[in-house]
Amino acid sequence: MTTIPRALDTAEVHSLQTRTVTTLMGSQVLGGIGVASGIAVAALVAADVSGRDDLSGLANTSQVLGGALLTIPIAALMAARGRRVGLATAYLIGTVGAALAITATILGSFVLLLLGTALFGASTTANSQARYAAVDLAEPRLRGRQLSLVVWATTIGSVVGPNLFGPGKAVALRLGLPELAGAWLFSAGGFVLAAIVVQLMLRPDPLLTARALADHGTPVGDRVPERGSILHGLRTIAASPVILLGTLAVTGGHVVMVAIMVMTPIHMEHGHAEVEVIGFVISVHILGMFGLSPVAGYLTDRFGSRPVILLGVVIQVAAAVLAALSEVGWSLGLLLGLFLLGLGWSCTMVAGSGLIAAGAAVRDRAAVQGASDLVMGLSAALAGGLAGVVVQHLGYDWLGAIGAVLALTLGAYTLLRGRQAVLTGP
Repeated sequence: MTTIPRALDTAEVHSLQTRTVTTLMGSQVLGGIGVASGIAVAALVAADVSGRDDLSGLANTSQVLGGALLTIPIAALMAARGRRVGLATAYLIGTVGAALAITATILGSFVLLLLGTALFGASTTANSQARYAAVDLAEPRLRGRQLSLVVWATTIGSVVGPNLFGPGKAVALRLGLPELAGAWLFSAGGFVLAAIVVQLMLRPDPLLTARALADHGTPVGDRVPERGSILHGLRTIAASPVILLGTLAVTGGHVVMVAIMVMTPIHMEHGHAEVEVIGFVISVHILGMFGLSPVAGYLTDRFGSRPVILLGVVIQVAAAVLAALSEVGWSLGLLLGLFLLGLGWSCTMVAGSGLIAAGAAVRDRAAVQGASDLVMGLSAALAGGLAGVVVQHLGYDWLGAIGAVLALTLGAYTLLRGRQAVLTGP
């Protein structure tokens, strides 16, 4: 447990916060390389191993589902031992998943591939939870910008990751592995390095420090115990209009993004697009997700979360329409649609996460944030699985149309019920 023997002044807290954000930005770059490298090839490997396009979305779905379910023990670990231990553990589990995915590619085992991608999902849990670690010590007026800086740092690794197809193929061939397995080699390396950075440099632990500061001067018997139960987190979300709106925002934006994104490589492959071109489109999509997140953070701090959520909805509707109208294979319309899909996600994610961070008490943070990510992950996993079925039986254009309807639903809720969250929020 982190012990703060005295109250810290503003300058000292600011210094701790700066070091925390800097460290998390470094780990996000490395983790982003790992996550993006693996996600970019998962659908292609799944289609190749299973021999069925309608099962291709299950690899990314397994990754999203695994990340969601692994949020439960990771959140409990953070509640008990802090952000550092939880983040490092999640990255190491992701490394094991990458190794199993490589093995599955070699053996042609679809079941082993799904197991590997499920464990791989722990790395997305780490990247996701890092955004909350960034605001454990942040001033409320700067919360959106601090959170968005850590989200933005993922840009570097995530844009680089899908463009490692070429080097990955070269490394895989040199090692006698299937070509697409090379991407997961980069994933494993990125996760190991991210775990090392977090373990060595995320000191003092931001969550434990925030708790110690909150407890300063309070008799031990009067202190509220840590609450790390996901069930407690779900109850807290349901009881708070602020946290509920934040959870629905991150969930809705993530569902639309995942459903369309996971099937884009298949849509392009059907039009005989080269794997390098597919990697480029995905990297542009990821640039949209993370590259302008500081702008979303600034807008959230300046105008509030609700307008930024609505902005994200409008952008995602436009993205879904562009995707629905795109030709099979490669097109500028698809490229723009995927960029906007990521940008809309960024707005809903940053603004929604800001509401969740603002609404949760210090002792409830790990439970509430873990529960919110669990809801987001499970919903996106379902969406990713159904996306393959939709494309197989109805087509990619229908998937885009359904995505637009889902985004509009989030917008309607934000307009009709979001006002209550604004009026009752902190």
